[in-house]
Amino acid sequence: MPRSLAVSLAGIRAGGALAVDSALQRVARRAPGESGFARREAQRFVRELGSLKGTYIKIGQLLALFGEQFLPRVLVEALRDLSDQTEPLHWDALESAVRDNLGARYAELEIDPEAVAAASLAQVHLAQVRASGEWICLKIQYPGLAQVIDDDFDTVVSMLRVARWVGEGSDLDDWLQSMRGHLHNEIDYAREAALTERMAGLVGTVGDAPVSYHVPRLYRRYCTGQVLAMEYVEAYPVAHPDVGRLSQERRNALAMAMLELFFLEVYDWGLLQTDPNFGNYLLRLDDRRLRRGDDELVLLDFGSVLEPDADFLFHLRHAIAAGQRGDRDRLADSLVGLGCLQPDASDEGRRLFVDFCLQLLEPLRAPQQLPREHLNDRGEYCWGRSRLMQRAGRQAAASATSGHFTTPSRDFALIARKLTGVYNFVAVLDAQLNAHDMTGRHIRRWLQREERGH
Repeated sequence: MPRSLAVSLAGIRAGGALAVDSALQRVARRAPGESGFARREAQRFVRELGSLKGTYIKIGQLLALFGEQFLPRVLVEALRDLSDQTEPLHWDALESAVRDNLGARYAELEIDPEAVAAASLAQVHLAQVRASGEWICLKIQYPGLAQVIDDDFDTVVSMLRVARWVGEGSDLDDWLQSMRGHLHNEIDYAREAALTERMAGLVGTVGDAPVSYHVPRLYRRYCTGQVLAMEYVEAYPVAHPDVGRLSQERRNALAMAMLELFFLEVYDWGLLQTDPNFGNYLLRLDDRRLRRGDDELVLLDFGSVLEPDADFLFHLRHAIAAGQRGDRDRLADSLVGLGCLQPDASDEGRRLFVDFCLQLLEPLRAPQQLPREHLNDRGEYCWGRSRLMQRAGRQAAASATSGHFTTPSRDFALIARKLTGVYNFVAVLDAQLNAHDMTGRHIRRWLQREERGH
């Protein structure tokens, strides 16, 4: 009750402030939400949300991801600063729940009481299997989360409505239901365990990637509804200085592996890990002094895996293929199929949104079609200095102002988030490479399967 009341009061206060700002800006004939006053109130609300921790942080992050379609821009910008790095719970607050979950198996483990990572819904502890001496990781869901998650979500939605930050409508209701489903997926550890093993099987079939992939194996004996036990892997985050000191060849190979993984998910598997948080992709490195090394991309956290339906995948695959070829008409048709463009959109509306998608797919073009200012002396695309995401963001803002822009589906928003995360990962590696041939290979294989009816 106190937490629900706190978020409601904070939301109403900020909503009232934004309403006053909106009225003042209309009088001044300026866009609402642009003043420092509105920005401060939105930031104050986000700080309040962050202080309540737990599901409220996760809900705020989902609103930052999906809320562009129905929340004031100033609020979405403030929500993007909501950090997932929370203070871990003291082990005393978790021990009894873990003991109850594991039962007699609890005595088989020596669990380090100090968390090695903490997020909004769970934290991670190292544990040693007494019999074998193996070290494993335990991802422990916060106690009681499943019982409050719906109530917390309803509280935030009610606050949004009372504060008049959102209106009514079936599109909004569909989005909110999608967000609720996304939340439940993230705490469904049985689903996550099954998807972890499924992804491990899929990456095990990849034989021609630039570097190998690794999904940590599960220790099923210690997995429960609130605990996931998996192999402990020592690896580096992509932003680690030691990664930045690798040779250009090795950084290019790691970047190409990340791109290859995305196209395998889209064109071969139809199964996408949609949370591109850098912490979900680690790098297990060979001798860092070598120009070429036997490196490995480690894949973690499959709680937000998306399985789009066949119709969505059909249009998504065609959209990427059309974008790579520069086929504007086919790309526009695919965007209509994905629900991002109205069928009766004006020529101007189609042009704006097609231009945005073509820019987003820029790195996939043939080398001779790439902007010269983003290439090195060898004609390779320089991902770090291209500032692609900033340029695409400005183009997206222009597209969204078109009257023929429609609210995209949750699946499309997740795919866009995934692609943005992949691009940022490659940019942090400061990769210099062309992706046209690799992309074309996946598209050709898919088209051949389509012709054979598979």
